[in-house]
Amino acid sequence: MHSHRPSDYGRAFAIGIALNLAYVVGEATAGVLSHSLALLADAGHNLSDVLGLALAWGAAVLSRRSPSGRFTYGLKSTSILAALANAVILLVVTGGIAWEAVLRLANPVTVHSGIIVWVAAVGIAVHGGTASLFASGRGSDLNIKGAFLHMAADALVGAGVVIAGIVIGLSGWLRLDPAVSLVVSLVIVIGTWDLLKNAVGLALDAVPEGVDAAAVRAHLAALPGVAGLHDLHIWGMSTTETALTCHLVMPAGHPGDTTLNAMTQELHRHFGIVHATIQIELGDGDAVCALTPEHVV
Repeated sequence: MHSHRPSDYGRAFAIGIALNLAYVVGEATAGVLSHSLALLADAGHNLSDVLGLALAWGAAVLSRRSPSGRFTYGLKSTSILAALANAVILLVVTGGIAWEAVLRLANPVTVHSGIIVWVAAVGIAVHGGTASLFASGRGSDLNIKGAFLHMAADALVGAGVVIAGIVIGLSGWLRLDPAVSLVVSLVIVIGTWDLLKNAVGLALDAVPEGVDAAAVRAHLAALPGVAGLHDLHIWGMSTTETALTCHLVMPAGHPGDTTLNAMTQELHRHFGIVHATIQIELGDGDAVCALTPEHVV
């Protein structure tokens, strides 16, 4: 199956950032003129999305840097840092939105529902269009997935704001504006939690989502000539590339480069592991590898 690499999305990032930055300026201006916290809250959220897109784009560019004497893996892991920063920024902004919404519930402010409806309607088009730019890569890259989910969620939230604006215009219920802000906050937290969990996991060298460590272990243990294995580690080098190291005990000796290459190709094909380092041990003497116990790393 053909898939896009993060570096293939430079044009999508540029278009998305430009569209959303223009919309942020217009939405914030409309929020001030209409006294709408819902619009101001969403403008703050959209500004964090612009920053998130910029971080993800920068990480995609840096991840293409060649390895150096100091950074022997290159800068692939910057994509993990970008995803983590994106999630943290979203949660911080959301906390401020929720706090102000609670204050507005106690002291509602008159808003101009017509402006809210039209601005939010434009937002649906902007966010929906931006989300479509990242739709094809949402299943293979955490940064791309984050961009897609944020934009898609914003489009849905925009629909909610349109409904709120219409109801406020018909009923005059001013507390609906901060109430919608709280709903926006909840949607953001729910959408961001999975991103934050996965980003923290990758930053701590956890086994990436979608890779079954037990299945990998069983696959390696079942290879011809393998009497045992230990020191198995699986982690994300970036938001798109998975690495593995392990020691295989093969009493018959090294199976040869052709077999070793076939092992790594099988790991790639079955588990998506693109960088595998395998050490062969004979296990024929009293000198036991110090890394054999599972608790030793």
